[in-house]
Amino acid sequence: MTKPIAENRRARYDYFIEEVFEAGIMLTGTEVKSLRVGRANIAESYASVEGREIKLINADIPPYGHANRFNHEPRRHRKLLLHRKQIDKLIGAVQRDGRTMIPLKLYWNDKGLAKLEIGLAKGKKNHDKRETEAARDWARDKARLMKGDRGD
Repeated sequence: MTKPIAENRRARYDYFIEEVFEAGIMLTGTEVKSLRVGRANIAESYASVEGREIKLINADIPPYGHANRFNHEPRRHRKLLLHRKQIDKLIGAVQRDGRTMIPLKLYWNDKGLAKLEIGLAKGKKNHDKRETEAARDWARDKARLMKGDRGD
């Protein structure tokens, strides 16, 4: 896997990610060209169930500069391509268990296709966020102390 086109860094702070799925995205030509330039934002986006399909909503792929009147709409709903069993599993988790589908990373795979990593997530409460922050700070301090001990 290469460098991500776009990453949702806040997702792991705001949610407990329980399971991760790799999904294809149905894109138009100008969207692909815009992604090749490396411009996209999935920070405020989410995946939603529409009928028996899963769609990516509110993902921002800016218009391609050289496309003139054939350009795409930047925040249109984009269909996610998954296997039927995966779709049924995600729909069940969202409807039964109240989970959320959060896009984590948008990247090019080895074949040059745009892929989206979506996480089946459960929202964190404020005290959970504080715990996560405290654990991260402690890990950082511990690493700093261990590095200092070796150098003396």
